[in-house]
Amino acid sequence: MYPLLFRTVLARMDPETAHHAAMVVIRLAGVAPFAWIARALTRPAPSSQVSALGLTFDSPFGVAAGFDKDVRAVRGLHALGFGHIEVGTITAIPQEGNPRPRLFRLIPDRAVINRMGFNNRGATEAARRLQRLRKRRQGAVIGVNIGKSRVVDVENATEDYVHSATLLAPLADYLVVNVSSPNTPGLRGLQAVETLRPLLVAVRDAAGRTPLLVKIAPDLPDDEVEAVARLAVEIGLSGIIATNTTISRDDLRTDAAVVESAGAGGLSGAPLAARALEVLRIVRAVVPEEFVVISVGGVETAADVRERLRAGATLVQGYTAFLYRGPLWGRQINRGLVADR
Repeated sequence: MYPLLFRTVLARMDPETAHHAAMVVIRLAGVAPFAWIARALTRPAPSSQVSALGLTFDSPFGVAAGFDKDVRAVRGLHALGFGHIEVGTITAIPQEGNPRPRLFRLIPDRAVINRMGFNNRGATEAARRLQRLRKRRQGAVIGVNIGKSRVVDVENATEDYVHSATLLAPLADYLVVNVSSPNTPGLRGLQAVETLRPLLVAVRDAAGRTPLLVKIAPDLPDDEVEAVARLAVEIGLSGIIATNTTISRDDLRTDAAVVESAGAGGLSGAPLAARALEVLRIVRAVVPEEFVVISVGGVETAADVRERLRAGATLVQGYTAFLYRGPLWGRQINRGLVADR
């Protein structure tokens, strides 16, 4: 029934408003007794377990950062069958993000353009919520994605990231440095190896024993993808997340006027799939077998997840297809992975 609901109701709503409405339902799914019922329907098969980062993931498929920015829906998303939930992006300083409207559907492409701008309540509030989750832990693997506060100059980014890492790493199963969103001015410039190295080393030291990963953009040239991957291995990071959203608008089915009216922002969804898979293969070719690579971008079906795993992904994440597939998307992926074997 979800496709009917999407066509007749959700597609007519402002996308951000629809997301907030969906979050109410998802959070309800994480409350007893609904959580027990939902998890019974969506629980991954034991054969789907993956060991990585010193953790056990119930399923290789999880929710990418951006969906649960403020650590509000972890229990609900876990109840809906996802193997891990990456919260954030969280910044040291609370911020409203960019002005609305800032989220746009490209329905013919099963894609989304967003320029949210890291809207979140800040690292201190996120730490409080993570602490509460830890006290009533129910098995969810929680990653925490951190970014630069908008009001902080790029030259002071390291101290900003370190502040967030110091607060959040002790409460995270793994930590992610996001230097690849196109919606914070100057952020993507931090991906250059000469600027990225001191930033990652400082955050690595602040994170302590918590596994640290870096998230990269699909728009990096291939040689720079390789350079960042080698740097991550060299300085002892635990993994890479490939990829974030793209600024490309190539080969879209949506009317060009609609795309132009959406304006700037990161494109996610099906059009990103080919490049995300390509970047995954580039990274996997230059890192050791045990190095964790999380693939994200254009993933919608169990076949997509299986393709990423066969291409060398340790884990796979999704986000945009949730808008088009609905709350049983995790269950569909989990059932499909078992059926594919």
